[in-house]
Amino acid sequence: MTRLTITLSESRYRALKEAAVQRDKTIGQLIDESLDFYGIKSNTQALDLVRRARAHSGLDQAQALALAEQEVRAERLAE
Repeated sequence: MTRLTITLSESRYRALKEAAVQRDKTIGQLIDESLDFYGIKSNTQALDLVRRARAHSGLDQAQALALAEQEVRAERLAE
């Protein structure tokens, strides 16, 4: 696993640390969950997701990718 150093304000760090304790998780786990929530994935993960969706939908690769991009845009606009 790769390590990352980030700079946060003291109040943001305290809030993050408190949230981790309340949820019985590490700060790293909270950040990882947040990245999942926002759909931030590696290219490999995204391609795997498209591959699995295509296998169940009958769409070819271009159609599946276009549909995935359309859904991501719609989701981001809804936020």
